[in-house]
Amino acid sequence: MLESAPQFDTATVAELLHRHFALDGEVRALCSERDQNFMIEAAGRRAVFKIANAGESRALIEAQLEVMQRLAAAGVPVPRVLSAADGARIVSVPGPDGATHAAWAVTALPGVPLAQFTLPPQSLMSELGHTIGVMSRALDGFDHPAAHRELKWDLASGRAVAEERRALVTDPSAREGIARLLASFDRCTAPCLPRLRRAVIHGDLNDHNILVERGGPGDPPRLGGIIDLGDMVHSYAVADLAIACAYAILDAPEPLSAMRALVEGCHAVRPLDEAELGALFGLVALRVCVSACVAAEQVPAHPDNPYLDVSQARVRQALPRLAATSFEVAEAVLRDACGRPPVAAAPAVREWLVARRGTFAPVLGTDLTRTPTVVLDLSVGSSLVNADPAGRDEAHLTPVVARAMEEAGARLAIGRYDEPRVLYLTPQFGGEGAVTDERRTVHIGLDLFAAGGTPVFAPLSGTVHACTDNAVPLDYGPTIILRHETDAGVEFFTLYGHLSRESLGGLRRGQRVERGARIGWLGAPTENGGWTPHLHLQVMASMLGYKDNFPGVAPASQRRAWCALCPDPNLLAGVPAGRFPPPSPPAEVTLATRQRLFGGNLSVSYRQPLKAIRGWKQYVFDETGRQFVDGFNNVPHVGHAHPRVVAAAAAQMGVLNANTRYLHDLPAQYAERLGATLPDPLRVCYFTNSASEANELALRMARAATGGRDLIVLEAAYHGNTTTLIDISPYKHAGPGGAGAPDWVHVAPLPDDYRGQFRRGDPEVGARYAAAVAALAQSVRDGGRRLSGFIAETCPSVGGQLMLPQGYLAAAYDAVRRAGGVCIADEVQTGLGRIGTHVWAFQAHGVVPDIVVMGKPIGNGHPLAAVVTTRAIANAFDNGMEYFSTFGGNTVSCAVGLAVLDVLRDERLQEHARSVGARMLADLRALADRHAVIGDVRGSGFFLGVDLVRDRTTRQPAAAEAAYVANRMRERGVLIGTDGPYHNVLKIRPPMPFNGTDAGLLVEVLDQVLGEVGAGRG
Repeated sequence: MLESAPQFDTATVAELLHRHFALDGEVRALCSERDQNFMIEAAGRRAVFKIANAGESRALIEAQLEVMQRLAAAGVPVPRVLSAADGARIVSVPGPDGATHAAWAVTALPGVPLAQFTLPPQSLMSELGHTIGVMSRALDGFDHPAAHRELKWDLASGRAVAEERRALVTDPSAREGIARLLASFDRCTAPCLPRLRRAVIHGDLNDHNILVERGGPGDPPRLGGIIDLGDMVHSYAVADLAIACAYAILDAPEPLSAMRALVEGCHAVRPLDEAELGALFGLVALRVCVSACVAAEQVPAHPDNPYLDVSQARVRQALPRLAATSFEVAEAVLRDACGRPPVAAAPAVREWLVARRGTFAPVLGTDLTRTPTVVLDLSVGSSLVNADPAGRDEAHLTPVVARAMEEAGARLAIGRYDEPRVLYLTPQFGGEGAVTDERRTVHIGLDLFAAGGTPVFAPLSGTVHACTDNAVPLDYGPTIILRHETDAGVEFFTLYGHLSRESLGGLRRGQRVERGARIGWLGAPTENGGWTPHLHLQVMASMLGYKDNFPGVAPASQRRAWCALCPDPNLLAGVPAGRFPPPSPPAEVTLATRQRLFGGNLSVSYRQPLKAIRGWKQYVFDETGRQFVDGFNNVPHVGHAHPRVVAAAAAQMGVLNANTRYLHDLPAQYAERLGATLPDPLRVCYFTNSASEANELALRMARAATGGRDLIVLEAAYHGNTTTLIDISPYKHAGPGGAGAPDWVHVAPLPDDYRGQFRRGDPEVGARYAAAVAALAQSVRDGGRRLSGFIAETCPSVGGQLMLPQGYLAAAYDAVRRAGGVCIADEVQTGLGRIGTHVWAFQAHGVVPDIVVMGKPIGNGHPLAAVVTTRAIANAFDNGMEYFSTFGGNTVSCAVGLAVLDVLRDERLQEHARSVGARMLADLRALADRHAVIGDVRGSGFFLGVDLVRDRTTRQPAAAEAAYVANRMRERGVLIGTDGPYHNVLKIRPPMPFNGTDAGLLVEVLDQVLGEVGAGRG
């Protein structure tokens, strides 16, 4: 049972600190299990005062202090021991219970517990692993009699501790998980234990004893320190790493990926030996089991001690995920992380196969070096693969494969080995939680597509290891696995999946199969869950504990390990290497090539650039098949690769792509449909290829209509990348590399009612900002010049995702028109229902501009933009000079534009943006109650901004913090951006199909990442 902790109050502790350590200041209690800890802040100094349980051995405390000094000397960030006034490191203090307690003081380390970080950054985990390696190396050879003790948290006795208490666990799922894990521990881990190195260890590297800090604002988190050696014990030397891993995986959907950086970091400093690699995952699992079992005993007995239950909700959630992880697979992956073969036999198996290449019997009875074949591209970005998940799996490949074979004149089609794919959507391929969870995507077999009923032959002699129908759980259908041996007696296996059920009738386990013997036939789709007839051929250097099945697809994070474990089956099949296209370069190579070939000021998003290969609706996929929730890209307005838009473009491209000098109904139809979304008198359309071209055209129209050149723009505005548009875009001409505004450009204050001169809550705020526009207009006239107009984004995006205050546009437009100018609404970012409440954002202000500019989203990413104006302005522009844009208004672009309007109408996306956006806006505002870094949340529909500040009173922009948040969310699988004059505003502008689940995930991950922003300062 838990020993009763001391019961000192803060007043008594303050007196003890003053008497023994001359420390005076505010004292507060900290959580602990069987002792008491207090923090004192005195004259800029922070210290922790620790009072031991009366039953604690003084020799053990002395050993802890000795270890702290040893670790500090090795560079490990641990507290420094403070000496009392009499020079002693440990003082004796009488307790309220009449017992005498040992007490000591140490410096307080900066930072917050690692537990505040959900799925911490890999860089932090690597640093922690490195530090654990340094700790382990520093304690090699150190010993102390007090460390040789019995402790329930000692993993050397953990199996017995868990066994004694597991019946107390009441949660059925957790209890089942513990039973499965302990059984695997007994089978896989227990045999390694006698060979493990032993040493004095910290003993409790849980995520509350690991502190994290950050240097400057927005800096990535760094390890702040290691605290609390109260569970120091002489045990397995690898146990500290195992314990740290156990807490690192509690929130991880894939435990092995979460462990990898920790293990790599530790191994680089203090290499793990064979026994430790064999036991590591089992010890991780054991620690989680012990935590659950001990808590089941302690929590009911001590309900007033919250520390005892601090991690248990996470432990209970992690147990089923952990129990579903094969110990053998874990060892293979962790061996690979340490630069070892995933199984010892893997190199020998591959070498044996390479040495005998060309000697194997044809697996489909035909020599593939001579048989006409076509290699299929089934990768993430393949045009052969349907973007729609409903048609993306292999069951829908039959006509695609048949067409490819017919066009190539091939008898067989080949599906590549080590190819990331997005074909695998059923639950057995992982990712059953959030849409950003890692799925298995990397194909580690070779596909040979042929007609159903094609005979399959053994390429080499062996014995039948398994013959079973694996429709569940791995979707192979009927499968045969053969066991083989190299000349040196090293066993390996070959797998033949997607056979006919008839294939299973003539084989039995242990039966001898000779090279070239027929072992079955390819199954029809009806026998394989509808999959296209093909053979899945795979080689395995080990079965890793699997019996009748084996994974054919691996997680991308474990790609190297699985490919080493399962060498290329083409060593058996013999398809000539020249028929395979070169693999796509990894993201880092693509980035280097881009930097070599492009200008340096062509930027990329994110610290770790995303190599985007495929999109679907509100999701983006990278080259490994990882799925990201896209909360950033408003250009694919109705969704990435929307099938109706794609079909419209392809259909018209196949008929005619012509410019507007030829008559065609599509441009007129599109102009009529687009104009119908706007109020009168906006009816005359001009089509262009880009918003920059459209804004240029709008300026020409304004000048033609007014005879003036001078223009009023908004501070921080951005309207395009041409020379003229840079001149009217303060975001560019007033920034780095800019030459400032020319004399015909007049900049009005940005109507930012959060951080501008006039603030929200003032009923006249809109009119006050508009007065500046009126003053500029009057100044132009007073100077004897003509005003051409006023251009503004209806919702300034680069200006910080702003919603203009009510009354502003009406007053500004009125002032401009009275001065002879025209009003141009730049609706590139906010048009076509994005704000939810209206089709065009200016409608929310009850105004009608003279010219409206549209771009990007109206073509869903196709190069399409438009200017819509009044007949009067169009007539003024028709001054004898022809207007012509070669591709503006081409038939394909107009077909695309019409399809976008159809999708918006038929899928009711404006109403969708209104309802989902309103809920998301409310949820984002609720985050401000928990995160002081949020200064303001604003927006409408799917145009939202979160303004980050370092101080809510001064509203100092938090640019570095915003960059940190955007980068961390990208790491977590959610894409957002940053914007604003100070780059401190998180911009959320997703494709319109973005749904409530996506919004909930975005807010959840943002909540977790914002919790990291303030962590570790001070």
